[in-house]
Amino acid sequence: MTLTPKKNTQEIWQEDLPISKFDAHKYDRGHAVIFAAPELTGATRLAASACSRIGAGLTTVLAPVRADIYRTALPADIMVRETMTSLSSKIAVTLGGPGGLLVEHRDAILDNVLKSNRVFDAGAIPVKSDFYYLDESCVLTPHEGEFAKVFPRLSGPLINKAAMAAQESGAIVVLKGPRTHIAHPDGRIVVNEHASPYLATAGTGDVLAGMIAGLIAQGMPNFEACCAAVWIHGEAARRFGPGLIASDIPDIIPQILADLLKK
Repeated sequence: MTLTPKKNTQEIWQEDLPISKFDAHKYDRGHAVIFAAPELTGATRLAASACSRIGAGLTTVLAPVRADIYRTALPADIMVRETMTSLSSKIAVTLGGPGGLLVEHRDAILDNVLKSNRVFDAGAIPVKSDFYYLDESCVLTPHEGEFAKVFPRLSGPLINKAAMAAQESGAIVVLKGPRTHIAHPDGRIVVNEHASPYLATAGTGDVLAGMIAGLIAQGMPNFEACCAAVWIHGEAARRFGPGLIASDIPDIIPQILADLLKK
């Protein structure tokens, strides 16, 4: 496979960053729905906080079970609903996987019952028999261990494996690691080295998934949204430095966005 990877720089996605208009309302900035984990609620909370903080106009956590925990623990701007029928507006993006998800939610995101862009993280990442549900409006965000389970037959350098996985699945693949590889089914591939060793801590992947969903919610093209989210994620860790935990990252996002939008 002949690849022409690009380094993940601001030039790739800067012009596509969402800029809110003066007269915009929340639905102009997109509605993101996150399927709640039934047990590992912290992962869903991290993803939802990051999705909201990076600019989604409305973030809803769909929690048929443990809804009261989510209502108590989530920031006040994030809505909690118990049924999909209670969702009253058009959904821009759905995210499943941070912390796990219910079987019925796995079926719902695969079938795309909410007619949206989709981000699949962790345990929600489809296996090969489900790839026919996917297309380039979908994003898969595996780390190397999850990638090996979903794509066990792929071998070679990570850049090749990411590219082959995108072609095989038909979805955008964000293969997370010290160097994150972002591959599109059409052959585009971007390598991110703008990161920090302090990202190697629990929950940072959940934050990244929420950031990707939040940018897509605002209408940013999916591939560019992935590249931007990965870069901003790394920049947040660089700015914070030692002692970083996942919940620190959303609080750093506004200043990074402000600096980027000045350009």
